[in-house]
Amino acid sequence: MAATEQQHEQALKKFLDERPELRHELDNLNPLLAQAKGETAAQYREERLHEAFEAEAERLGLFAWELTLQLTAATAEAYQAQRMEVHKEVAEMAGMDWLEYCELYGLSK
Repeated sequence: MAATEQQHEQALKKFLDERPELRHELDNLNPLLAQAKGETAAQYREERLHEAFEAEAERLGLFAWELTLQLTAATAEAYQAQRMEVHKEVAEMAGMDWLEYCELYGLSK
């Protein structure tokens, strides 16, 4: 069960709530930068938020969807169960053997 759009939105909100300095930075972006990219200020802000979220996931050695699950799961156990479920789905979609997939991504079976 991959993270839903609703889960991702909840994760972004929590991510931003936990980082007041990032919120301040995003709330004070130069509107000319958005205009130069042909975006609205809101679109530009949203794009910067997603970039910060993905950078944090990478810093933690996670995929962005894993950070989404981590921020929205009720418990650490629920996070691990959901995480492994999604990894299994990805391995299936890729046609990979589960043990090989686990080795490739450093997962404990």
